[in-house]
Amino acid sequence: MQQLLLLFAATFSAAFVASLPPGLLNMNAAKTSVEKGKKNGVTFGLGVGFTVMIQAYLAVRISKLLSQNPEIIAILMQIALVIFGVLAIFFFVKGKKQTATDAIEFTEGKKRGSFSKGAFLAALNLLTIPYYAGINTFFHGQGFMNYTVIDEVIFIISAGLGTFLGMYVYVFYFDKMEQRTNRFSKNANYILSGLMVLLFVITLFRLYF
Repeated sequence: MQQLLLLFAATFSAAFVASLPPGLLNMNAAKTSVEKGKKNGVTFGLGVGFTVMIQAYLAVRISKLLSQNPEIIAILMQIALVIFGVLAIFFFVKGKKQTATDAIEFTEGKKRGSFSKGAFLAALNLLTIPYYAGINTFFHGQGFMNYTVIDEVIFIISAGLGTFLGMYVYVFYFDKMEQRTNRFSKNANYILSGLMVLLFVITLFRLYF
């Protein structure tokens, strides 16, 4: 039970933190809330969370398929190292480029149901699957992702719930933090970069020591 709670908390936190920097999904969640009401904003967030669960499922399948061969566990860890390293640089550069004068703008989207719009836009995020594949590989290396059915279900659901909470924050609290969006964006990107560096170091330690 403790292992399952740890898996849930870690995956939920990773998903929530990843959804915080202002971007295509959370800004559209805020836009939908402003234009169509908070109920539609929440529905948009549910669509995003649904797609993220599908992407997390694909990430688990990829990681599990590769991990069935013990000889390539080291290769998986090396792949995770690359993913964490690239993401650390990506988020750091993104935060560095964010200035106090930058304006975070809403992204225009076609008129469609809020749920399907959220699901569709989330599917355009190409970083999600490698992100969760790296996280999944890291968790497996730490021993609290064992690829049992319950482990996989918890990982997938907690990824969706963590992402949904990030959308929920933008739906209900964007108006309160709008004036501080740029500062928030910089800090969130730096936090994500730091998290990736931490995962990189831990994975590197486990791989070679």
